[in-house]
Amino acid sequence: MDTNPALLAIAERLFYEHGYLATNMDSLARAANMSSRTLYKHAGSKAALVGEVLAARDRRFFEQVDGLDVRALFDALAGWIASEGARGCMFLRILGETGGAEPTIVAAVGAHKARLREHVARIVRTDLGRADEVLAARIVLLFEGAVAASAWQGAASIEVACGAADELVTAARSA
Repeated sequence: MDTNPALLAIAERLFYEHGYLATNMDSLARAANMSSRTLYKHAGSKAALVGEVLAARDRRFFEQVDGLDVRALFDALAGWIASEGARGCMFLRILGETGGAEPTIVAAVGAHKARLREHVARIVRTDLGRADEVLAARIVLLFEGAVAASAWQGAASIEVACGAADELVTAARSA
């Protein structure tokens, strides 16, 4: 489905601010200034709409972090949090709310997290000149932790995680 970008932006804002379960199709229709019937015509279902929202968010996020080193990855995260807000990972929040019962959401979350793992693995390979899956997994964990902790600690958590990632990369270079 190819939903209107303005509707996707409104839906993303409401899902991020209020959560998936608390955002119903009537509130989405009101915020988009359209009837519920028109909303369903454009979006299909709530799960299909959130699937599109997550796909669009994934594209926007990776436009900011593509081709960076570890330090720049965390700097991009700080910029993302500053512009998008610090409420934790929207992908994981929605997955948690739905309990993995919506295949569209499970697929969108899985694709996003796989892309993040692949991106970090590529950064590690470029930096070290060799693959190191354990190091990449640790950096992903630090990154995910920084996203979660920024909701209550602010940007300071991102800098702490970045420092730990830098130390891990430095140690791996000398190994």
